[in-house]
Amino acid sequence: MKKRILIIFVKNPELGKAKTRLAASIGDEAALKIYKRLLERTKEITQSLPFTKAVFYSQFKDEQDLWPNEHFTKKLQPEGDLGQKMETAFEWAFAKGYEQICIIGSDCYDLTTNNLIEAFECLDNHDALIGPARDGGYYLLGLSKTCSSVFQNKQWSTETVCSDTEKDFQSEGMSYKKLETLNDVDTIEDLGSWATDLI
Repeated sequence: MKKRILIIFVKNPELGKAKTRLAASIGDEAALKIYKRLLERTKEITQSLPFTKAVFYSQFKDEQDLWPNEHFTKKLQPEGDLGQKMETAFEWAFAKGYEQICIIGSDCYDLTTNNLIEAFECLDNHDALIGPARDGGYYLLGLSKTCSSVFQNKQWSTETVCSDTEKDFQSEGMSYKKLETLNDVDTIEDLGSWATDLI
């Protein structure tokens, strides 16, 4: 089996800094509760996966949080915009000898363990894959070979990110697969029944 790693980008859950677009509708405290629930959900679906998992924190590494140290490597996100942060994380993983690398955030409550297993299986036969989000971004990016262009010249957090990334795959001649479209949580309209006790 190819050497696999799942990179998980998270924000340190701090009042006033988590889910700011959502907070505009429901307040900082409720938004922080929602984000903590999203983090718990992400941990639940990833902890048992049979390959390396690395949590990349936005501000500082927390050795005593909900991510058990025996299951998750802990790193600090590098400097730069989102594209630069992701590119550096992928470069680190490739340099460590990983051959199949997927990255996710912690905003997609609908993501499942099976989705992630399917993603790595896709990389057995494809150079790349992407999990489109309903807002035009993506909740997952996977690579089995380096590709700098997917991290560059993007308007991050806009509705064109997924389609622009697909164009990069095509222009680079990379074989790729799209996963099912899922919903990222950014605004109050994105919340499901799982959040009703939190707001």
